[in-house]
Amino acid sequence: MTTIRLLLICVLLAASQLPAAAQSNLIQLTDMLKIQQPGSVDVSADGSKVVYTVTSIVPDEKNKWEYNYQTQIWLQQLDGKSQPRQLTTAKEGASSPSLSPDGQTLAFVRSVDMKPQIFLLSLSGGGEPVQLTRMTNGAGNPQWSPDGKRILFYSSYSPQDIVKDSLLNPGKKLPGWSLEKPGFDGNEQLLPSNASLNPDGSMAEVRAWLEQNEKDNKAKVVSKLNFQQESSTSSAISIAHAFVMDAIPGAVAQNISAGFMSVSNVQFIGNSGDVLLEAAFNSALHPDRVQQETAIYRKNAGSNNYQMLLGAADSGFGGSSVSPNGTWVAYNYGKTSFVSQRKLAIAKTGNLSQRITIPFDRNIGQMDWTADEQYLYFTSQSNGGVVLYRLHIASKKLEQLTSFNEGVGSFEEEAGKLVFVKTDISNPFELYQADATAKNQQRLTTFNHDWVSKKTLSIPEKRSFKNEKGLEVEYWVMKPANWEPGKKYPTILEIHGGPTAMWGPGENSMWHEFQYYCAKGYAVVYSNPRGSGGYGDAFMQANINDWGNGPMNDVLTALDKSAKEFSWMDTSKLAVTGGSYAGYLIGYMLGHDQRFKAACAQRGVYDLRTFFGEGNAWRLVPNYFGGYPWQKATYDVLERESPINYVQNVTTPLIIFHGENDLRTGVIQSEQFYKSLKVLGRTVEYVRHPGATHEITRSGNNRQRMDQMLRTWEFFERFIKH
Repeated sequence: MTTIRLLLICVLLAASQLPAAAQSNLIQLTDMLKIQQPGSVDVSADGSKVVYTVTSIVPDEKNKWEYNYQTQIWLQQLDGKSQPRQLTTAKEGASSPSLSPDGQTLAFVRSVDMKPQIFLLSLSGGGEPVQLTRMTNGAGNPQWSPDGKRILFYSSYSPQDIVKDSLLNPGKKLPGWSLEKPGFDGNEQLLPSNASLNPDGSMAEVRAWLEQNEKDNKAKVVSKLNFQQESSTSSAISIAHAFVMDAIPGAVAQNISAGFMSVSNVQFIGNSGDVLLEAAFNSALHPDRVQQETAIYRKNAGSNNYQMLLGAADSGFGGSSVSPNGTWVAYNYGKTSFVSQRKLAIAKTGNLSQRITIPFDRNIGQMDWTADEQYLYFTSQSNGGVVLYRLHIASKKLEQLTSFNEGVGSFEEEAGKLVFVKTDISNPFELYQADATAKNQQRLTTFNHDWVSKKTLSIPEKRSFKNEKGLEVEYWVMKPANWEPGKKYPTILEIHGGPTAMWGPGENSMWHEFQYYCAKGYAVVYSNPRGSGGYGDAFMQANINDWGNGPMNDVLTALDKSAKEFSWMDTSKLAVTGGSYAGYLIGYMLGHDQRFKAACAQRGVYDLRTFFGEGNAWRLVPNYFGGYPWQKATYDVLERESPINYVQNVTTPLIIFHGENDLRTGVIQSEQFYKSLKVLGRTVEYVRHPGATHEITRSGNNRQRMDQMLRTWEFFERFIKH
């Protein structure tokens, strides 16, 4: 009750200091619930209309204070005058919109009996959506054939499913790779058994009884390497297969792929009937052993064989995009098992190895070809924004179409019209159209515009400095929303995760949090320290074997330079917060620096030796530190870089957050750090969110998202008096 009373006092005090009108104009915590997010843009071939998804947060009908995500599909005519129209309304929601080539029919995904299935909706004749697929394991990601007669989609299977399936596994063979079940030479345990269940019976009957226990969730028997998912452990292996069927309800789906190798990014190659797909380079490897060693294949119509077009050991080839007529393929490639960016290449479909590499020192996002195959559009995180680029195929000239101060989300170009989702300082998400060069932009929607335009926002100011390695580090300073000359203000240092994430005005996930803290009377400073994405390979690799000291110096230098330039910052009232890798860096920082009045470390890693076993992101250990904890050279580095080894130096009041089902970093990490601080008698509070995963602040339970942000502010207010 003490915490609740204190929180109410803080709220009342803060409210009493502002006029009512000023309070209503500031970003509130619950404004997070108003944010609607358009995405999955698909423009008709003639450029006359666009379909897209909108994800909203809606109150739970049965539980007060609970809020659910709901995604629906919208339609908009691109005549510059029409208003958006919602196409789907069912409570199950809808996703993955895909327009037929003639623009008259929409394919999309909706849940039926807890399984995703594909539906068709006529955009010309009206009527209700009609269910197309009835796949036992569900269906997703519909894609129309160029002639508009067929739809390609995916469905996933277990090895046990495939063993029994005569279409996916003619001859009912066993996998060529081992299930890695100890004591078995092959995979005979996958073979169906008619044995009765008897714990006192024969070996076959005992095994049948034990298998039933697994099916009934009485036991999890793990023999696979990647057994940690986001929220639970699992021994299941999922293999994705592609199917095609006529776009007519009642048609029979035919499998494109078969066997025990997952496929992805399957695309039609023009009107040939052939498809391009991506799969493991070595089909004899267990799926957990593949990592990013992927290859690009071609499968000819009527053939059961894959032709590898591009693949190599210790390399990954993927992200491919086939041009409309099937002439070109754009793809990325690079080495696996290291911190690096993949290179962008284009090649003729018939000979992918004769590639033209495009000089571009950034990671590639979504790609889209123009209908005439003259241009390739793509997005890339860069210098604080998600930037749209255009490559002219003939000249290889690359154009930057949008600025570093905004972020382009899902997009598509058709018939000279570019439609895209944009994030900028004044709006977290909105849909825009422009000409083919992204000029003459016109906002199409008001999903957030109307309510955000009434708010007082803080505008980030960009600065940079060169660190001791000669790398230019960019940072941003946001004033309190009601800043007044002559007053001093407390400041929050925000740190991003990853460590290869990137923040900036074009990054959407922090839009509300930054504005919320500014509305509460804090300045916000954030930066992209060494190791961040968006600045090229050398910058991203600058924290190899140096997760702690180097990045710490970068974020603290950004804070120091901000305070020096902006004299209204009160350096006696500093706080710091961040999650994931930032939780790690805050733990490390507090063991080396005592300037902060309060700190918040979210879902962090504090002991790199045990993190290797606790989290599903364990490959960060060999990738960044060159080995494993049992190797002495690596062990010594992990010791040096682990915050737990400096915990005795921590004196800053700290609140620690972790989702109870977070298996990306492992919840035991925060338990170790908290318990160590309690034994040392330090000022620390530990908050666990039941059921929450590592994604709690981005796509988690909305009540818990609000709880974490509000609880962080309330904790800071205990130690930082305005």
